[in-house]
Amino acid sequence: MDPVVSTAWLADRLRAPDVRVVDGTWFMPAERRSGRDEYLQAHIPGAVFFDIDAIADRATDLPHMLPSPEVFAQEAGALGLPREADIVVYDTHGIRSAARVWWTLRAMGYPKVYVLDGGLKKWLAEGRPVEAGEIFPRAAALEPILDPALVRNVDDVRALLVSGEARVVDARSATRFTGETPEPRAGLRSGHMPGAANVPWEQVIAVDGTLKPADELKAVFKAAGVDLGKPIVTSCGSGVTASVLALALARIGLDRTPVYDGSWTEWGGLTDTPVVIGA
Repeated sequence: MDPVVSTAWLADRLRAPDVRVVDGTWFMPAERRSGRDEYLQAHIPGAVFFDIDAIADRATDLPHMLPSPEVFAQEAGALGLPREADIVVYDTHGIRSAARVWWTLRAMGYPKVYVLDGGLKKWLAEGRPVEAGEIFPRAAALEPILDPALVRNVDDVRALLVSGEARVVDARSATRFTGETPEPRAGLRSGHMPGAANVPWEQVIAVDGTLKPADELKAVFKAAGVDLGKPIVTSCGSGVTASVLALALARIGLDRTPVYDGSWTEWGGLTDTPVVIGA
């Protein structure tokens, strides 16, 4: 099934008992904006706020790493997100951080998760309703589940670079990938993993903020030298836009693509991981 749903689809089902809406807005620190603050000002009616920095592993200094399945079950349960519901995630960008929440929920055992195509930006442009303030949902009881097939860690990536069993596809900008511009997070080396391909995440998003059609997405990946018939692992700066690439790959039928959770914040912050400078 397509991993995105239209604004019209959601508007028709907004009050359905089997649908839950999640605001997954997140900003880079340099943007000096708060996803939660903007959620409180205006969100799709009934939406709960999913904070990727709060629902995360607190034992690491890496940003918004997946928490344990047990912690996640408690947090998602408190947000009133039962696994049998249709979960629709959006953000204010169009499609960016919503994809990270989409991937997180799927990795934690949710079978029916979708991203709102065009996000809140498109919703508002169409004159659809919003509300302000906090939502207090009825809690859901959840069993801890983790789908390890959707997650890769640093040791997994080290191994696949040696074996060649999968291709890393990096969602960062071309100049960050080549090392021409420094990383926005201090203390990280510049460059990319040996053998990685570069598909800057904006290339899979149309000018109106929606996900490009499947045929255009295939062309984007093929232009970057990515063989869509072989296993892929997506990566980026901190696992957010890597999830955008995973979403795009799901649209073209590769819906089990794993994300390297630590991404370049972890890889570039280590001293013993191989790094390539240049194209």
